[in-house]
Amino acid sequence: MIVDLLMSTLRLSVPLLFAAYGGLLSERSGVANIALEANLLFSAFTAAAVVALSGQLVLGVAAGVVASALVSLIFALICIWGHGDQIVVGTAFNLLAAGLIPVLNKALFNVMGSTPALANTFHQTWPFFALALCVLWALHFLFTSTRHGLRLSAAGENPAALVNQGVDYQRVRLRAVVEGGVLAGVGGVYLSLCQGSGYVRDMAAGRGFIALAAVIFGAWKPIPTFFACLFFAFTDAVQIQMQGRSMGGVELPNQFVQILPYVVTLLVLIIFARQITAPAAINDSSRRR
Repeated sequence: MIVDLLMSTLRLSVPLLFAAYGGLLSERSGVANIALEANLLFSAFTAAAVVALSGQLVLGVAAGVVASALVSLIFALICIWGHGDQIVVGTAFNLLAAGLIPVLNKALFNVMGSTPALANTFHQTWPFFALALCVLWALHFLFTSTRHGLRLSAAGENPAALVNQGVDYQRVRLRAVVEGGVLAGVGGVYLSLCQGSGYVRDMAAGRGFIALAAVIFGAWKPIPTFFACLFFAFTDAVQIQMQGRSMGGVELPNQFVQILPYVVTLLVLIIFARQITAPAAINDSSRRR
């Protein structure tokens, strides 16, 4: 049972990790991004749809990642140059994903709920988890040892310092959000082409929001965010193991068990959010609202 729980934790952590990495890049640059759910949904659907139509797994992966990057690009353009409220725009993108994807699915496959079941998918979780570890190292190196990482952090903390150096902080933010979209897209691809065998409606199931909570819990730092994702994935694995079991001779309703990851997420935010300082640009935008 312990081995099953650990394997389930690793399997469930992958989409959280890539979504959280994407949110981390965006938020460290000063752009509050709650559209991670939309990134996961659009990339998962696009990847599954392309594989279903073409039969090419590589094309599906590329299409899913590109779709997520395009979503992030549009989100960034609206928020950065259009001066849109980041929370409102992010919410709109999440609603757009929930409404548009079933329409596209109906147009392509004549059903609204899911794409056709795919035979050509990934069958192993470990390559994705290994990639997540590599990305973790890359992000740590980025923020500690590269010019782009330092500029990205400065865009979130003190954009005036970049302006004084002749650097356009808005371009830095745009690049960070799009790079984050690419990483989040990998998480969406994993959902439909590895964890599942195709796209199922709303298959992200709130993982974008949990990933954002992991970024906050991890204090906007790569390594703590990684462990926060593992913690939330562990709670999800526990609720799967608890389904159909009884406590003290009383069988717990599945609905009660299934809300465990979301309850834990809310409790973590309530307990720790006030003790963690967000990037200054995000704090400033929150105060203006």
